[in-house]
Amino acid sequence: MLNVNIDEEKGIVTLEPDGKLSEDDFVSAAKIVDPYIETHGGLRGLIIYARSFPGWASFAALIAHLRFVKDHHRKVSRVALVTDSLIGEVVEHLGSHFVNAEVRHFDYDEVQPATHWILCKPR
Repeated sequence: MLNVNIDEEKGIVTLEPDGKLSEDDFVSAAKIVDPYIETHGGLRGLIIYARSFPGWASFAALIAHLRFVKDHHRKVSRVALVTDSLIGEVVEHLGSHFVNAEVRHFDYDEVQPATHWILCKPR
């Protein structure tokens, strides 16, 4: 399951996985995020908040994840990976080659600094 929370005032979406990610998780996330993006033109930031990366339930889930990134990366200014997983550092360094958004890794207990970093970028 992928929990999706939008702070409409700040323009930040938090994605918090709870178990292996499924194809439906990304379809559901898009249904929540897309109307906000359509109304506001984009997001100030996206926080991926997970102590560790849970992986995907199937190959179809991986493809859905990649499609979600492809469809949304130009509409997000900053992505904060708030995790103790090593994948956070890897994505921080590789992400800038594949997405428009600025990507930065924070430790799992640094959700407030991550939010502050997102908010420091002007709209």
